Amino acid sequence: AKQITDLIILVPNCPFVLSCLLFSIYDLAFKPDGTQLILAAGNRLLVYDTSDGTLLQPLKGHKDTVYCVAYAKDGKRFASGSADKSVIIWTSKLEGILKYTHNDSIQCVSYNPVTHQLASCSSSDFGLWSPEQKSVSKHKSNSKITCCSWTNDGQYLALGMFNGIISIRNKNGEEKVKIERPGGSLSPIWSICWNPSREEHNDILAVADWGQKLSFYQLSGKQIGKDRSLNFDPCCLSYFTKGEYILLGGSDKQVSLFTKDGVRLGTVGEQNSWVWTCKVKPDSNYVVVGCQDGTISFYQLIFSTVHGLYKDRYAYRDSMTDVIVQHLITEQKVRIKCKELVKKIAIYKNRLAIQLPEKILIYELYSDDSSDMHYRVKEKIVKKFECNLLVVCADHIILCQEKRLQCLSFSGVKEREWQMESLIRYIKVIGGPPGREGLLVGLKNGQILKIFVDNLFAIVLLKQATAVRCLDMSASRNKLAVVDENDTCLVYDIHTKELLFQEPNANSVAWNTQCEDMLCFSGGGYLNIKASTFPVHQQKLQGFVVGYNGSKIFCLHVFSMSAVEVPQSAPMYQYLDRKMFKEAYQIACLGVTDTDWRELAMEALEGLEFETAKKAFTRVQDLRYLELINSIEERKKRGETNNDLFLADVFSYQGKFHEAAKLYKRSGHENLALDMYTDLRMFEYAKDFLGSGDPKETKMLITKQADWARNINEPKAAVEMYISAGEHVKAIEISGDHGWVDTLIDIARKLDKAEREPLLMCAYYFKKLDNPGYAAETYLKIGDLKSLVQLHVETQRWDEAFALGEKHPEFKDDIYVPYAQWLAENDRFEEAQKAFHKAGRQQEAVRVLEQLTHNAVVESRFNDAAYYYWMLSMQCLDIAQDPAQKDAMLDKFRHFQHLAELYHGYHAIQRYTEEPFSFHLPETLFNISRFLLHSLTKDTPLGISKVNTLFTLAKQSKALGAYKLARHAYDKLQGLQIPARFQKSIELGSLTIRSKPFHDSEELVPLCYRCSTNNPLLNNLGNVCINCRQPFVFSASSYEVLHLVEFYLEEGITDEEAISLIDLEAPRHKRENKWQEITSNSILDAGLDPYDDPFTAKLSFEQGSSEFVPVVVSRSVLRSMSRRDVLIKRWPPPLQWQYFRSLLPDASITMCPSCFQMFHSEDYELLVLQHTCCPYCRRRIEEPSP
Repeated sequence: AKQITDLIILVPNCPFVLSCLLFSIYDLAFKPDGTQLILAAGNRLLVYDTSDGTLLQPLKGHKDTVYCVAYAKDGKRFASGSADKSVIIWTSKLEGILKYTHNDSIQCVSYNPVTHQLASCSSSDFGLWSPEQKSVSKHKSNSKITCCSWTNDGQYLALGMFNGIISIRNKNGEEKVKIERPGGSLSPIWSICWNPSREEHNDILAVADWGQKLSFYQLSGKQIGKDRSLNFDPCCLSYFTKGEYILLGGSDKQVSLFTKDGVRLGTVGEQNSWVWTCKVKPDSNYVVVGCQDGTISFYQLIFSTVHGLYKDRYAYRDSMTDVIVQHLITEQKVRIKCKELVKKIAIYKNRLAIQLPEKILIYELYSDDSSDMHYRVKEKIVKKFECNLLVVCADHIILCQEKRLQCLSFSGVKEREWQMESLIRYIKVIGGPPGREGLLVGLKNGQILKIFVDNLFAIVLLKQATAVRCLDMSASRNKLAVVDENDTCLVYDIHTKELLFQEPNANSVAWNTQCEDMLCFSGGGYLNIKASTFPVHQQKLQGFVVGYNGSKIFCLHVFSMSAVEVPQSAPMYQYLDRKMFKEAYQIACLGVTDTDWRELAMEALEGLEFETAKKAFTRVQDLRYLELINSIEERKKRGETNNDLFLADVFSYQGKFHEAAKLYKRSGHENLALDMYTDLRMFEYAKDFLGSGDPKETKMLITKQADWARNINEPKAAVEMYISAGEHVKAIEISGDHGWVDTLIDIARKLDKAEREPLLMCAYYFKKLDNPGYAAETYLKIGDLKSLVQLHVETQRWDEAFALGEKHPEFKDDIYVPYAQWLAENDRFEEAQKAFHKAGRQQEAVRVLEQLTHNAVVESRFNDAAYYYWMLSMQCLDIAQDPAQKDAMLDKFRHFQHLAELYHGYHAIQRYTEEPFSFHLPETLFNISRFLLHSLTKDTPLGISKVNTLFTLAKQSKALGAYKLARHAYDKLQGLQIPARFQKSIELGSLTIRSKPFHDSEELVPLCYRCSTNNPLLNNLGNVCINCRQPFVFSASSYEVLHLVEFYLEEGITDEEAISLIDLEAPRHKRENKWQEITSNSILDAGLDPYDDPFTAKLSFEQGSSEFVPVVVSRSVLRSMSRRDVLIKRWPPPLQWQYFRSLLPDASITMCPSCFQMFHSEDYELLVLQHTCCPYCRRRIEEPSP
């Protein structure tokens, strides 16, 4: 809709118009609160009440014409200046309180807005006075001062001179800036004023001179823009309170309105004589004008709204010269500066037309994007047009002037003209193809027409009796809404011309662009929404409705347009009440709350309108109901047509269970009702629903009730229910899981032996709950002997298992194999071997031991590995009693014995290299590393590191003085791959050993006790004497060479006979000489006389032979031996016993009776105390020897 007037300047019956025939009105001033008006009239001051124009009091104090008057900002006092050269200060109560004079007539006065300092200017000087000063400080001027004005902050005073100069002074009167106008003395400055706006970044001074120019300056003196020509001599200049407009009056006998930038907007009021003064009442649009002939005029300015709306784009005038286009949805705004008075605005799609005083500008959007807000000029029609309304189309503009419509192209050519019967009151573009748009026109005589831009003939849609104020057509062009001058909204069917309905109290109307049957109208402070023919829904709203799009209503209130979000709940419920689900859905799409969507979905579902319900549930994202609808639709596709059944499902989902049950029963699906009740744990309702029905159903119901009791953690009740329903398996399961043995016993004893499954489950839980006796009882009940055997084995009740095995030999394997494995795991290997033998699995024990041994080596538990290898060797020795396996097993025996010795020794090396502290003496580590190196002549066993062994040997050799051996060890290490952690230590040792002598300490050299030869520390032959080839016997703890020599029996002497001969201990012949030195091959025999001891004679051998000649003894030699000097390794068959003779009887040696390892007695006793067992074979001391 378009307002016909663009700028209304009213001169109502003025509150007062005074004719002072004798006096001109040279100045006037408003009290800051606007309640008083002070006029300078002749030599008096006239004080008026602005509310009704009453003259309150004339003030007499001046003797000549009063030229100027000014009010202080605080409203407490005002000042007047007169031709009598005096200035009088008055209070707001109209009492004169102070008077002072100048040398010439006073031209102007002005109060500082902050400090209330008064500036008074005469023809030759100006004075500054403030209440705290005793005297007025005066300053000379070169020219007549015609006008003055203070800046907003009160820091500077601008003076306008008759010679065309503007002088800007500070509060002390010192000149800071001087501005010289181009016209000089030919252009006297007649009026100046600072812009009072607080929003401006800079202080702006407006200057009007009698060179007929309006100019603007900054405080610095820099001019803003160009001079603006006025074509009259200005006498007065004043700003509106907020600085948005300027008033100018003078010799053209009128007051003109300008923008703050100096663009002339129009005339406020024409007078009969020069206008000497004009001011705006504070904070209002009232203007007072004082004239030469003594007339005072009082005007009210009304700025009409100039605007245009198309869908969600709203364009309106701002500051009279700008156009702001606002996107009502996104709230984006763009300002178009026209720099001229904007008279009319029209907007349509991507077009914007702006009428200026001398031209029309047509803009278009840069792009077709709906959110684009960038406009560019498309065309200019440079021509002055007089019109009441302006409309723009895609290719045309339409001008409306009273009864005439003109269609112009964008080039300004008139293409068509329509003459109406009556005044045009309303015009609107209703769309159409470009160049052929349709216009909706409403006339004062009630006629409504449709006009097409490309057609000369107007189509009369209908004629009503009352004048048209507002029009709108529905989205489908089928209905027309009219607001008439009686504030009635009338809705017609366009095709039948029938009045569908009418509503009172309407000032504007708009159809919803997205819904055919919805419109809204405003009036009387209310917004009314009407859907179809339903009653009106009201809510409070100030302003005019100008558009309705979806759920947004565009409302114009005073000068601002806003988009009001209106939920469409009320009309949606109106449709729902009439079961019009599709229409209700259309309304909901415009904008309703989630609660409303859910209500629509539920109503549509109960009405079996599944399509609408699905859309609504999708909107609220309710997957549960969507699944229900989907399943119903699938069933319908399969041919189901029973609506009662569908509705029953819906009710059950909604929680209306009893209604659902009734519908299930009505549709013949009682089972579904029963399922529903049981799923919901409503067992009492289910029983009521069943009544005295089928017992099977009742049993099923009890089972379900038990399931529920179980789920809600009521297991006792669940077990009782399961037992009563015959569901023994579930009852057993719950009882077992909760450990209720008593309940399980009751169930097991009540069950028949034919019910194997529940009985087996009972037995399983008895085992699990550590009640094997009840489990055995249950297995016996069902005759499951195999499970009973397994039970005995699992619980390690071997006696019962063996007893059962005696009766039933078929279970022999099932008993003895697990028994043997259990024994092996508990380190009872001899028993395990027997058990494997009984089970017929002789190799099992060996295999178990081999695996344990391998694991110990891999895990670097070399002590355990030695023990396991010793055990393996002994197992192999047992198996070697079988003639078929004798040779192979004896080879294994020797191999495992050898490995056991190696790993036992290497355990100390590994601990020394891996752990931070050493547990062995340096001599022990030295001996072990030599023993290992002599033993590792061929392959190195898994886990044994030559690097670790050589590293230990090198370090201990160096520490003990065997420097030659240490050097040899370091040299050997250079050829091996050395770990990073040893690298530095070995490199340093290799260097430092070079500084040592190239020989070994003699104390470390090992002695052969057979031939008394000193052997080298590194022996190429291994652990045997280099001279006599006699194998060394080592201590199993310190690895020193023991003073033992192995001897063999002559052929024909049995072990039993040899022992009996040794036990005889025949006496020896005593000789006087108890010490004899025998010089034979430089060998010193200390204490053993070959003539005294027959065994010593047997130690001799043929020198230089590379073959080992064992010591073989006869019966006589055996008789001469003492039992305490002989150690015997009593190996079981098929091995021979081994005999050793101690050559130093006073040095005690102990041999372990189990593993036959030799120790110094002191070492052995200490180790036994530490470990309570043999350190080699781990035989407990309390155990008897084999």
